[in-house]
Amino acid sequence: MQSEIMFAGFGGQGILLMGEILAQAALKEGKEVAWIPSYGPEMRGGTAYCTVVISDRPIGSPVIKNPKHLLAMNRPSLEKFAPTVKPGGIILINSSLIPIESGRDDVDQIKINATGLANELGNVRIANVIALSAFVARSKLVDFESAQEAVKNKLAKKKKLIPLNLEAMEKGKELALNQ
Repeated sequence: MQSEIMFAGFGGQGILLMGEILAQAALKEGKEVAWIPSYGPEMRGGTAYCTVVISDRPIGSPVIKNPKHLLAMNRPSLEKFAPTVKPGGIILINSSLIPIESGRDDVDQIKINATGLANELGNVRIANVIALSAFVARSKLVDFESAQEAVKNKLAKKKKLIPLNLEAMEKGKELALNQ
């Protein structure tokens, strides 16, 4: 089975990192993976998005128009990409920055106060990890432990950040499973 995931938000929110972590977790589990980043010329503050395709067989094309899932970290991303999500997928909304819903009743919508919770934990830059872990817990596309290992590997050169990111992952998981 193949799943396509789109991560979208402002540059500087760790959008590409979210995709990298999910892709690494899937690779660790022996799945076929494609990761394609995209960002505007503005970089920080501009639009950034990436797509990840995870499959149990070779991927014919990594280019997708209609993802199965969407993680929207800002309102413009939700408004632009929510209509493209396939019915039955997941739309995760960073409710800290998005005061509206997706307007879809044919998807599993998760509203996570990712930025707010990241601020409470002391570092706004972990909002992406909170959102990603909520998605992983809800979608079960990869094992949660594989995602944790991918975070540890990605932060191997910044070991002091690992405990905070693992705490953020647990909070995201808890939020997703309690909705």
